[in-house]
Amino acid sequence: MSGERVRRLVHSAEVAAPAEAVYALLANAVRGPLYSPEVLHVERMDADGDRERLRVWEDSGGGVRCSLWARVAHPGARRIEFWRLRGEAPFTSMAGQWTVEERSGGRSVVSVLHEFTVAGDPDGAEAVRAALAVKDSARGALRGVRRIARGSGGSRQRVLTFQESLRVEGPGEVVYDFLYRAADWAGRVPQVRHVEVSEVSPGIQAVNYRLRLPDRTERATSSLRLCFPHAGRIVYKQTTPWAPVAAHTGEWSVLPDEHGVRVIAEHTVLLDEDALPDGGPAMPGRENTRSSGADAQPSRGSTEAWSQGNAGRSEDGAAHVLAGAGESRGRQRPDPVPQSGRGQERSAGQGPAPGSGGGVREAIGQASRTILEQAGRHAESAVRALPRR
Repeated sequence: MSGERVRRLVHSAEVAAPAEAVYALLANAVRGPLYSPEVLHVERMDADGDRERLRVWEDSGGGVRCSLWARVAHPGARRIEFWRLRGEAPFTSMAGQWTVEERSGGRSVVSVLHEFTVAGDPDGAEAVRAALAVKDSARGALRGVRRIARGSGGSRQRVLTFQESLRVEGPGEVVYDFLYRAADWAGRVPQVRHVEVSEVSPGIQAVNYRLRLPDRTERATSSLRLCFPHAGRIVYKQTTPWAPVAAHTGEWSVLPDEHGVRVIAEHTVLLDEDALPDGGPAMPGRENTRSSGADAQPSRGSTEAWSQGNAGRSEDGAAHVLAGAGESRGRQRPDPVPQSGRGQERSAGQGPAPGSGGGVREAIGQASRTILEQAGRHAESAVRALPRR
C-alpha cells in the first residue's frame, strides 16, 4: 500500500456470547452469506494450516461480483487477518482483521479493521463512496454476528441445515436442465405459483417467484442463483426472505453414479427468533436435521467483511451450534444413504405449525421435494422417448 493514502476504518460491537464462541463463528467462513447481506456464496479454494484462499460472490447492486481473498487465523489471539488478492475498482488494495475480546458476564467485543486504498483522488467523491461502502458492509456484518449470537439458552436454535435427495434413472444433463429452467416450474410444481427469471450475466440468474406454503398462504420472494453446469451445481441465496426466515442459502447438486444420478437439495436457514410465535424456540435439539444421517457440508468462504463466519447463539448454545459445523477442509459431498420408495429421502418431521421453525423447514422441504420429483420425471420421460434399438 506504499505510495498511496491508506484509509483505516475500525468498527466494533458488543456481543452476548463468550469470546471463544464468537471467534469460532468468525473462524468458520462458510456461513458468511447467512449474516452478510451482500455475500451470496463462498467457495474454499485451498488451505494450508490456518491459511486459506476463498472465492467470494457478492451482490454488487444490479450485478454479481466474484473476488479472491486470503486469510490467516490466529486462534490463540482470537484474531483473523484477511486481504483481497486482486484489486477491484474503486479499491486498489483491501486488507484488515477481525478480533474478539473477552468481557465479563459471558459477553465479548468483536471488532473489524479495514485498511484500503482507492484509485484517484483520495479525498474525491469516489473515495468517499468507497469508504461508505466499507462502513455499511462492516456494520451489517456486525449486526449479523450480534443477531446470531444473541439468545437465551441452549434450547434455542437459530440455524437449520437439512437436505432432500432423489435417485433418478436418467441422464444428469436433463435433470440439471430442469433445475436450471426455473421459469418452467410454475404450473409443474404446485407450490410455485409464479416465476420470473432474468439472466444477470451468463450463468447468473435473478429469480422472482411466489411460493404457496403448507398453510395455503402465499409468499413472494426472490433469489440470485449461480449456475455451474459442468459441475452439475446451482447455488443460490434468497435476497428477500420471508419471516421468520432471516436468511436462506441452498444448493442443487446432480451427482452421477453407475445407473443414473442422485439429485440433492441442500438448505441452510437462519431463523429470526423475534419473528417466531412467542419468540421461539425455532427448533429444539441438534442444529443439523439431515436426511438419513447424510453429512452434507457446504463450501467454505466469505466478503469485504467476509471473515465473519458461522452461526450460533449465546452462552452454551453458541458453542453447541458450532460443534462440528463445517470444520472439514474443502468441499465435501454427502455420503450415500439408503433409498426408499421411488428414491426420495427426507428428514423426519412432526407436523409443525405454520410460522414455527418446524413449519419453515416443512414448507421449504415440501417445495424442494416436489421440484426433485418433477426433475426426476422429466429425465425419465426423456429416457422413455429415446428410440429403442
